[in-house]
Amino acid sequence: MNTNEVMQQLESLGSEQTKKTLCKHGANEPIFGVKIGDMKKFLVKKIKDQDVSLELFATGNYDAQYLAGLTINPKEVTKEELLNWAEIANCTAINEAIVASLAAETPYATELAKTWMASGEERIEDTGWSCYANYLSLAPNEEINETEVLELLEQVEKNIHAAKNSVKYTMNQFVICVGTYYPPLLEKAISVAENIGQVHVDMGDTSCKVPLAKGYIEKVIEKDRVGKKRKRAIC
Repeated sequence: MNTNEVMQQLESLGSEQTKKTLCKHGANEPIFGVKIGDMKKFLVKKIKDQDVSLELFATGNYDAQYLAGLTINPKEVTKEELLNWAEIANCTAINEAIVASLAAETPYATELAKTWMASGEERIEDTGWSCYANYLSLAPNEEINETEVLELLEQVEKNIHAAKNSVKYTMNQFVICVGTYYPPLLEKAISVAENIGQVHVDMGDTSCKVPLAKGYIEKVIEKDRVGKKRKRAIC
């Protein structure tokens, strides 16, 4: 399928109800309102060309950008393309679910994460913390820089309550991911989680809540799943 054909099918799969729900959670126009399950069922396997994925993301359409993330090959995407994606993403949700997750699967995950963390722009900074958190869920423990992760945990402990709104959410998620996926710093993650306590984020007109990091990590421990890595970050 070429880009025009994909866009036409995306539009046909959209619904006003799904669009309303997605916009309530931060998606912006242009958007058709397509369920992720429908993208996977009807479109993902039909897109074989990397260029189509890049063209889809360039449209700025929320659904097209999500689909681009589901179809692009992380082994072929370039650092420059990901830097551009972070800038032109439709909304924070695309930054987190698509750009950060995809970047986490590439060889330059931590490099990009640290670049984005230092940007000073909320949405981009948010992408950086999300990218590093996702990286921890995938990378073999021996490849993870323990000193760097420890320094980031200490940065979260010191700064999270004064951070920008969406950044507070992904900083909290970073602590959860350290405790969940990186056993060498499990005890430190628990300590940081205890010290930061409940993190307050304005989630808009939604029922979404910020998970309590300590409680989340304790549940992972109870299920004996600490250190169980994921195969992919993007889903």
